[in-house]
Amino acid sequence: MGRMRLVSEAEGGAIEGFCIIKSVQVKTNIKGSAYLDLVLTDCEGEMDAKLWDYNAAQHGVYEENQVVKIRGSVNLWKDAEQLKIDKIRIASDEDGVDMARLIPCAPFDPEWMYQQLYDTAEGFLDDDLRRLTQYLLKDNKERLLRAPAAVKLHHATRGGLLHHTYTLVQAAKALSPLYPALDAELVYAGAILHDIAKLREMDVGPLGLAGSYTPAGQLLGHITMGVAMVGSACELLDIPEELCVLVQHMLLSHHGVPEYGSPRPPMFPEAEMLAELDMLDSRLYQMFDALNGVPMGGFSERVWALENRQVYQHGHGNIK
Repeated sequence: MGRMRLVSEAEGGAIEGFCIIKSVQVKTNIKGSAYLDLVLTDCEGEMDAKLWDYNAAQHGVYEENQVVKIRGSVNLWKDAEQLKIDKIRIASDEDGVDMARLIPCAPFDPEWMYQQLYDTAEGFLDDDLRRLTQYLLKDNKERLLRAPAAVKLHHATRGGLLHHTYTLVQAAKALSPLYPALDAELVYAGAILHDIAKLREMDVGPLGLAGSYTPAGQLLGHITMGVAMVGSACELLDIPEELCVLVQHMLLSHHGVPEYGSPRPPMFPEAEMLAELDMLDSRLYQMFDALNGVPMGGFSERVWALENRQVYQHGHGNIK
């Protein structure tokens, strides 16, 4: 994600305003003093923050997804910006906080994106594939409408999972006609379902932000859980085993290689296309995100998820 709007608008002065706690932990420094280690977020970005010499009686107790008012200043720590908090309190109704300034959201309406995916499946000629895809969409609709696609990396916004999924389906629709031997419906179904278990992998709060992973997410991961979800749905719907295995393999292999979490590489063309499109969309999102606020002719900070690369702002086209 980019830089917090609250920080950008401060123009180098004291930082004061409202934001959301994405994650918070009480930690102890080497001298034995307690401090709050937080990730704060608003509609444009997020930032690591610290409240030193923390005392619960004096400063209060905080949880993820709370809206807070903070006052502090920005410091550099290991070449990255970090917010030093001087004062913090929970926001009240009397503050009249404009939530549109606080929650980073996908660029399209979640209900609209969901309907686009559902309608795509409605058009499948393979009735078994249609039933499987629409069942999993309907069964998870409420969480899909607000879930991000990640805790911190790509599409970590409210509705980000639908945004990522919708983009993959659109990319698949654009490319599939170039390869007439592909089963396009299988590609679309794999794209719609590939990250469905992220709904169970991440601990998503009511605001649509994920501050951490669930125990199952940590122990199993969304790939393993997604294969199980498809298997259970296929059994319930009496989907033929061969089709079930094909869809399960697409979920199992969509990260491409073991280093990225896939225990099997893509082993048929539709699975290969899904893996390549998933990688393309996640990397382009992270590149555009890294370039947010970078002046023309400048480089972003190093991006760990892009093999520690810096991204160049060339100034051509629509990148700003």
